[in-house]
Amino acid sequence: MARINEHYHKLAAGYLFPEIARRTSAFTAAHPDASVIRLGIGDVVKAIPRPIVDAMKEAMEEMGHDQSFEGYPPPFGQDFLRQAIVEGDYASRGVEVDIEEIFVSDGSKCDSGNIQEIFGTDNTIALTDPVYPVYCDSNVMAGRTGAADDSGRYAGLAYLPCTAENGFMPSLPEGHVDLIYLCSPNNPTGTVMDRDELTKWVEYARAEKAIILFDAAYHAYITDDTLPHSIFEIPGAREVAIEFRSFSKNAGFTGIRCGFTVVPRELQAYRADGSTSSVHAAWSRRQSTKFNGVAYPVQRGAAAAYAPAGAAAIEELVTYYLGNAAYMREKLVGGGIEVFGGVHAPYLWLKTPAGGDSWTFFDDLLNKAHIVGTPGAGFGAAGEGYFRLSAFNHREAVEEAMERIARL
Repeated sequence: MARINEHYHKLAAGYLFPEIARRTSAFTAAHPDASVIRLGIGDVVKAIPRPIVDAMKEAMEEMGHDQSFEGYPPPFGQDFLRQAIVEGDYASRGVEVDIEEIFVSDGSKCDSGNIQEIFGTDNTIALTDPVYPVYCDSNVMAGRTGAADDSGRYAGLAYLPCTAENGFMPSLPEGHVDLIYLCSPNNPTGTVMDRDELTKWVEYARAEKAIILFDAAYHAYITDDTLPHSIFEIPGAREVAIEFRSFSKNAGFTGIRCGFTVVPRELQAYRADGSTSSVHAAWSRRQSTKFNGVAYPVQRGAAAAYAPAGAAAIEELVTYYLGNAAYMREKLVGGGIEVFGGVHAPYLWLKTPAGGDSWTFFDDLLNKAHIVGTPGAGFGAAGEGYFRLSAFNHREAVEEAMERIARL
């Protein structure tokens, strides 16, 4: 008989965002006339910039002619896009990355979940708490954890609480860990690691022969040039880190799907006999076996994001969403709500009023103000008592949402 992967039954509940969608759908079905404002899932609302759309249209026209038709794309990405990434994201900031270290994919969420496949199941995993759920759940599915306790924490994982008391910056593990998930600007708290913070993590990883899995999907929202956009800005990081990036939240590719992962050639993991093994080679093998690449027109559009017109349009988009975040932060703080984030990130991390639990606040906000947010408990035990609001919406909707919250 066919056997199911028992580790899936360790997952304590449905994935966070489908549960939000389920509760929202139930509410809208019962209240069809309600005008619901969605500030929950981090989906963009502004159109993909015209220079990028034009590039994709031109590429699609190429697909309609035998002499310019493109079939299966290269599994690691087209060279024109990989070169644009190297020059636009790394060389421009004085960071060394080679074109062969760029792996173009269908998004950083997929890569941050899939990357764990190339590492042994006996690795010890460190997660910030609260945390983007994919980091945790993909390791539960792989069998690296025990069961969850009453707070939702899984046996076998090293949790690094991020609270208001420590500025939402995780402390180094007390002992040894092998794989470390970090995200900056952080989802969900909206906080950013400075150079000193990242340096201590790189030094820890080098000392412990650990590997940092660094999610930089929101790097475009950093407006302070002294803050690192990439972990590879830190000396020694190429020996201990992998970086994930996305075109979703800056170029509007949430519905198009394109991102990339950087795996330096120096990066080594270890075999059972203690010998080293190339992580770059392992990821190359995984991707060439399980992934058929990103569509040619999509990659042409992604490359256009680095051309002057595309880059200017993306800056305008990012500025728009950051303007939303600043407006929300001002109104919420003015209304007596304690707010974190929303400065170098499109997310605001709120302290729930009167110390209430986050799912109750979710239901209250939905039923009384017709606003959808994200309960902090969905990001981990340390997220309880907090609530995430997204700045990804049209300005008029954001203004209306803040007026409704003020009336609560």
